[in-house]
Amino acid sequence: MATVRVLVVRAPGTNCDEETMHGWRLAGASPQLLHIERWIERPTLLREFDVLTLPGGFSYGDDIAAGKVFAAGLTGAILDEIRALVERGGGVLGICNGLQVLVKAGLLPGGTIAPDRVTVTYNASGRFEARWVRMKVCRTDCPFLLDTTFTEMPVEHGEGRVVARDETTLAALETGGHVALRYVDAEDRSADDKGRNADIERPAAERDLRTVAYPANPNGSDAAIAGLCDPTGRILGLMPHPDRHLDPTNHPLWTRRPPVDLPDGLRFFKSAVTFWKA
Repeated sequence: MATVRVLVVRAPGTNCDEETMHGWRLAGASPQLLHIERWIERPTLLREFDVLTLPGGFSYGDDIAAGKVFAAGLTGAILDEIRALVERGGGVLGICNGLQVLVKAGLLPGGTIAPDRVTVTYNASGRFEARWVRMKVCRTDCPFLLDTTFTEMPVEHGEGRVVARDETTLAALETGGHVALRYVDAEDRSADDKGRNADIERPAAERDLRTVAYPANPNGSDAAIAGLCDPTGRILGLMPHPDRHLDPTNHPLWTRRPPVDLPDGLRFFKSAVTFWKA
């Protein structure tokens, strides 16, 4: 059976590329690391791979806005190659800074939603957030999330709040299947469990777009959105880090819980490898 080939692209300021490579290797894939400048020199390199991954970090120092400069490099021939990859059945993964890049490059949420209708911006708390979060899987056909209902991973970001321009756009994210993951509270409740669609119809003064309270929703994302995907489900971007939950001992409560054979982050990568091997 062929090995799943993964291209991991880094830029100045990327700092999670090695962990992400490690996650892919543990899952049985064959990852290759490449600097964005080398890819710009030869955009067709992507044709040799099954999955493109944009790892976490602070590319270009988050100058202008997180992911903005990196996204500016994903234009022209590069953007054409990414879209061709998805059209031929491949996948794209953006973790943390990778989600910011995908949104600002216009690859997410995609479909009929214009790129300027959704963004990822500063946390509602006004500060950097580093904590473990629990999420509910909303897009069960996404290759990275197969056979998963809830998942736990850490977040570490200052600009992770997913914001829709207006209620119409937020409703389109919901109905179009663009919401891949939601933050949930201690009782596993999330936006869709609390009447989110009904809430959209309420007057603005009575509406709370964040729904799930801080710190369960660590950045104040609209509708508690933790991850977005395109209409195919094969372009996924998420703020939490699967690359930081590859071993049971990564979880702060590992000594207080029953032993696990497959940590959530590793399950995430293995799900994708199984899908693209099929």
